[in-house]
Amino acid sequence: MSDAHGMKPAEIADQAIDVAVSPPVTIAQGYLPYERYDVAIIRGDETLRQRRDVLRAKPVAAVLPVDLARGTIVLLRQFRLPAHLATGQGDMVEIVAGRIDGDESAMGAAARECREEIGVTPERLIALYRVLTTPGITDEHVTFFLGFIDSSQVPLRGGLADEHEDTRPFVVSIDEAIAGLDQGQVFNGLMVSALQWLALHRGHLQDWYDRAG
Repeated sequence: MSDAHGMKPAEIADQAIDVAVSPPVTIAQGYLPYERYDVAIIRGDETLRQRRDVLRAKPVAAVLPVDLARGTIVLLRQFRLPAHLATGQGDMVEIVAGRIDGDESAMGAAARECREEIGVTPERLIALYRVLTTPGITDEHVTFFLGFIDSSQVPLRGGLADEHEDTRPFVVSIDEAIAGLDQGQVFNGLMVSALQWLALHRGHLQDWYDRAG
């Protein structure tokens, strides 16, 4: 079956390709390793050779915390140096997100990050979708969750002191959050993605709550 432009759904799906990738060479090691690869992309009789540098990142769990009873969501503020360098607005508004540790499951990381960053553990969590944040630079991939919480329990401060985190959670209505997205007030990619999902599905949040039970 094709759409109105004659394109089949499978034609817009990511897929595997015949490719040879060299062992990595570490070119820098900081908070995350930075590696270099030689790549040969094979397309029939043609081989395209490339050299690519990749920031290797652990997978991430991100959570959109929703208080269904109050029609609110919990966001947080956190300073991000790259945002400061890019736009001068480093005090970013974000959703809950963090790296998945060791043998931890994505859902386990989602619950832990909520507890650490906004001080509340979700009553229910359900996985929504996954994205690669910047596939031209890093292999970081994020699993998004919808978390159902009691926003009245959110403290004024969050974050782990031993990780030098300083998160400041706050509660806004769903209407306010989507208006901020529409007005171009937020630039964090995970935040934008989550609010776009919320704008599309806000009328069916009770169904998602029941599904997560």
